[in-house]
Amino acid sequence: MADEHDNGIEVEGLVREFKNGPRAVDGIDLRVEPGEIYGFLGPNGAGKSTTVLILTTLLPPTAGRARVAGHDIVSEGAAVRGAIGAALQEAALDPLLTGSEHMKLQTTLQGVPKAERKRRGDELIERVGLADAADRKVGGYSGGMKRRLDLALALVHRPRILFLDEPTTGLDPSSRADMWKEVAHLARDEGVTVFLTTQYLEEADGLADRIAIIDHGQIVARGTPEELKAEIGRPTLEVTPMQPDERGAVEGVLSRFGSPAPAPPGAAAVRLSGGAEGLAGVVRALDADDIAMSDFQLHAPTLDDVFLAKTGRKLDAADEEGTGEQPEAVTA
Repeated sequence: MADEHDNGIEVEGLVREFKNGPRAVDGIDLRVEPGEIYGFLGPNGAGKSTTVLILTTLLPPTAGRARVAGHDIVSEGAAVRGAIGAALQEAALDPLLTGSEHMKLQTTLQGVPKAERKRRGDELIERVGLADAADRKVGGYSGGMKRRLDLALALVHRPRILFLDEPTTGLDPSSRADMWKEVAHLARDEGVTVFLTTQYLEEADGLADRIAIIDHGQIVARGTPEELKAEIGRPTLEVTPMQPDERGAVEGVLSRFGSPAPAPPGAAAVRLSGGAEGLAGVVRALDADDIAMSDFQLHAPTLDDVFLAKTGRKLDAADEEGTGEQPEAVTA
């Protein structure tokens, strides 16, 4: 029997095949520690959402096993659903109901004691910044407001694990920042484990304790954001000569210290093979050739560099996801 305080996720050899379609999830292993924010990155079609549907018991696996909150996702589906909250890509909201009516319905469905329902609903509505819109019909809500309401609904029963499938896609920067703040609060202050899929690399970099990158159904990299950037990314040095006609000479000097990198007009850049330690050598070499510089910038590696190195493409260059198959019915 699972410990009621278990809020980790363990996945071994998880596979999901679709009829006449791709192997959307191709034998992945992962472990999410209790209380951490785990970023699950990948382009559309990589298997992110399919993995979430499996772990939330909305889609059965073809093979492999997984335990969520200490419960087997296949044989103990009801127990898994009782321990988790989920805000998926398509929010199941009724445009004719108000925010408060949604909360009343959800607290009832989740078995919140009658005497606590209004207080719990009001508390969560306030928490996600929708108190002023609580009595308005959801059909008039903006995309960001709907996302925040969906998050509040997922928190009604105080889940130990929260699945967020691209929760900030399409949101304006202010709404996105609000969502990030609330997710960080849940993990840091309340100990909720958060499994977050996203296409925003800055979101994963700023929020996630650890990250996995999935591509074509397989995990191609994993670690903390810092570990991944240190492993893959090399700093890029960008040099702009004082005299524009010396750009070629700058390129020649930089070529001794690494591989060429894209640069803005008038500048030359190199991905330093020896890391930032090579800076002094570059400066000496430029000085030896009497090349005066008007600008000299070192750019630290980013998750964009990691993603490009691991998948061969940039995250925003992905095709639209589509399996052509709907989730199967779930039984308790």
